[in-house]
Amino acid sequence: MPTVLVADDSIAVRKVAERLLKEAGFGVILAANGEEALSLLANARPDLVVSDVIMPDKSGFEVCAHIRSQAALADLPVLLISGIVNDDVTRQATACQADGVLKKPFQGTSLKDRVMQLLATRRTQAVLPAAPSVPPAAPSVPLSGSVSTAEPSKAYRITEEQLSALRQSVAHLKDLESALEEERDRSRRLAEQVEAAQREAERAHEFERALVDERNRVSQLTQRVAELERQARRVAELDAALTAERDAASQLIEQLTVTEEKARRLEDLETQVAEERRQAAALEAQSAEIERITRRLTEVEAELATEQARATHLAQQVAAAEQAQVRSGELERLLQAERAKVTKLEKRAAEAEQTLAQAKEREQVLTGEVEKVRQQVKAMEKAIGEERQRVDLQTKRASEAELAANQATRRFDDMAKKLGEIAGLASQLGAGKGRR
Repeated sequence: MPTVLVADDSIAVRKVAERLLKEAGFGVILAANGEEALSLLANARPDLVVSDVIMPDKSGFEVCAHIRSQAALADLPVLLISGIVNDDVTRQATACQADGVLKKPFQGTSLKDRVMQLLATRRTQAVLPAAPSVPPAAPSVPLSGSVSTAEPSKAYRITEEQLSALRQSVAHLKDLESALEEERDRSRRLAEQVEAAQREAERAHEFERALVDERNRVSQLTQRVAELERQARRVAELDAALTAERDAASQLIEQLTVTEEKARRLEDLETQVAEERRQAAALEAQSAEIERITRRLTEVEAELATEQARATHLAQQVAAAEQAQVRSGELERLLQAERAKVTKLEKRAAEAEQTLAQAKEREQVLTGEVEKVRQQVKAMEKAIGEERQRVDLQTKRASEAELAANQATRRFDDMAKKLGEIAGLASQLGAGKGRR
């Protein structure tokens, strides 16, 4: 019975491989990792090694390379199994001189067929006879002086015969190669048939032993035939149930294999999720910092808007002050003009006083009027002085100063009117004295 060593770190894969290979009639040795497989190979030699590519301690590539490096194990068939079969895995399998790579989970009888194929190939290579070697005919080359010049045709005939024999040998060699290929094919087919026959023989022996046991039981329990028949029916039902349970267990084991692959993928995804969470935390911290900066920027913008508003208000105030200064200058010019008018009026008042002095008869009246005019002029001068102080000290109250200036102007107008009336009265008085 051929023995197969199965090395895989997944217990589910080991159980599935063990069941499939035992159903095919192989003996199975299980190893949980690469180190254990190498330890078993040091003590026993199986007929074939099935090794997983990815294992915790030593990979399947390392196991295969170790087998090829040992003289006692170099011709041992090695079949690698992997959940992923791509160009990289195939290249590494070729580099370590593996006999093939099989994808897992196993589909149907793929594992059994591949193992049988590799064993048949090795067995055929072991039993093939070596190709017969055809020794070349050594031409007889005459030594110098040993052949006379009278026998040149004889030497030529010997060479031609040797060439004919060589051609016949080559043709015979081609025939032998064809026969060798046919013999190899026949040997391969015979090996497969022998293996199938061995399996059938083993099954027949098992059936024979079961039949003998069953006959002994029947001979011993002839009185319980009816009960045995019921038990036989029950056994058939149990066999069917056992077969169903085995199929269900096989499916569960295959599902467990897929689940383990998914679990590995889940671990990778969890690692990626942890990394994504770390990055998300960093992004949240950055987002909080950005929000804080945004709030500060909003506050700064608000402060800037306030400052701009204050600057605008101050600019308006400055413009108003400038306008007030301009208005103050205008008022000063107007005040100077009014002063000039007052000076002229004072001169005219002085002339009027002289005229009134001559008019003794209306002296009291004219003196009272002049005194009133003087009082008004003093009041006007006082108002003008106060107005000037207000313009110098309070430029923001330009409107009030302008109003006061308008009032002063009106007062000047009233005073001018009154002075005109006084002048008219003085003229009338002067005319009256002249008539006298």
